[in-house]
Amino acid sequence: MDGSVGGTDRMILRREGSTGWMLFNNPARHNAVSLDMWDAVPGILGAFEGDDDIRCVVGAGAGGKAVVSGADISEFAEKRSTRDTIAHYNSVGERARRALEACRKPTIAMIQGWCIGGGVGIALSCDLRIASDDSRFGVPAARLGIGYGYAGVARLADVVGPSFAKEIFYTARHFDAGEALRMGLVNRVLPTAELEAYVRDYAGRIGANAPLSIAAVKRCVDEYLKDPSERDLAACQAAVDACARSADYVEGRTAFMEKRKPVFSGK
Repeated sequence: MDGSVGGTDRMILRREGSTGWMLFNNPARHNAVSLDMWDAVPGILGAFEGDDDIRCVVGAGAGGKAVVSGADISEFAEKRSTRDTIAHYNSVGERARRALEACRKPTIAMIQGWCIGGGVGIALSCDLRIASDDSRFGVPAARLGIGYGYAGVARLADVVGPSFAKEIFYTARHFDAGEALRMGLVNRVLPTAELEAYVRDYAGRIGANAPLSIAAVKRCVDEYLKDPSERDLAACQAAVDACARSADYVEGRTAFMEKRKPVFSGK
């Protein structure tokens, strides 16, 4: 089922079995993200989080040429030119990225074609990144005079390491899919013709596993990425304990003994 969200047809919500698709739908501009598109992201993720049938969320771009080619610079003069409008624009974009990071369900960025600027930020906010071999990556801030705050720089450095993060920002150049894989920016690179089928299968594979087990791992990794003084280890243990008390744990054991595929309920 498809639908636009947040009053814009440039963001599409799609449900396919256990997978929720969030599509950036501005192909005429290679899916450059406008302010209304950023603003729609938390609502889409909230809809998926409230749907027990959705077990995995995929972010992708419409048109096959880009996932996101960056921000829609054509609206900067109106919506990102004064101190107040810059602050508002940045807060809306950061709220979208935080919603992706905080999504309780596993997330995959399916990257085909251009993944530039804000597209890299979106991809980094997902749990996994799977790219086509014709994908291109870059952060052009240094060519536009844009300053990146600590959160955005740290997000990239956490994934690729400090040296590669500096190279990406300093050079503002485009990196191909092979370079992105070697840096650890993406998890997998597939031939373009195979990408969508692979991601569908991968999301379905994740969706067939025990949701509480996945949620516990996601919580532990999220806490690991925090400063040690801010980690909530009690919440991690609580998530693990919830798995031990769950009907899914019984189902997993029973299915193993009966040599069949388990059917998990998330309870």
